[in-house]
Amino acid sequence: MAKHIAIYARVSTRAQDTKSQEPDLQRWAAAQPEPVEWYKDTASGKTMDRPAWNKLVDAMRAGRVSQIVVWRLDRLGRTAKGLTALFVDLRQYRVNLVSMREGIDLATPAGRMMANMLASVAEYETELRGERVAAGQAAARARGKRWGGSLPGKRKKVTADQEQIIRQLHSQDMPITRIAKVVKLSRPTVYDVLNAKVAC
Repeated sequence: MAKHIAIYARVSTRAQDTKSQEPDLQRWAAAQPEPVEWYKDTASGKTMDRPAWNKLVDAMRAGRVSQIVVWRLDRLGRTAKGLTALFVDLRQYRVNLVSMREGIDLATPAGRMMANMLASVAEYETELRGERVAAGQAAARARGKRWGGSLPGKRKKVTADQEQIIRQLHSQDMPITRIAKVVKLSRPTVYDVLNAKVAC
């Protein structure tokens, strides 16, 4: 059965794209002798249940994947539990993992150790960002900051505090709907902030 190299790219929301990841991955792919297939998702890194990722896993379990290549390890996921379980599966199916930015190669003992360390760090950073956001919200409320809704068809002015909280929550893969509820703004306004269309 012919095998291929699986290149996986992921972003968290529709406001993002994989263009920043693709140049390095394309250059790497062009130098490989094996066939290459791309898998792309727009989904949170907090869950491993994603359409393209599930398709890749099915191909791996069917013996059609020789190795998985990502731009950065957190593109695979943002929880230590999910990543560690993945590393075990990869070894079971004899599929190598290459993460370009960190220089990880699971084919080596040092690469496996580094991968597990970075998985724990990624989860820690996600939790730390959550704590910072909560602290920022509490400080804003202590200063008397209140967030109200806007009239239908009118965009409410976005404050600097709201913009900061939106970007922090977005960086930790919180869904847009939940972000909108936290800052008491509409989803379109949140998207505008993420697309840098709102002047604060």
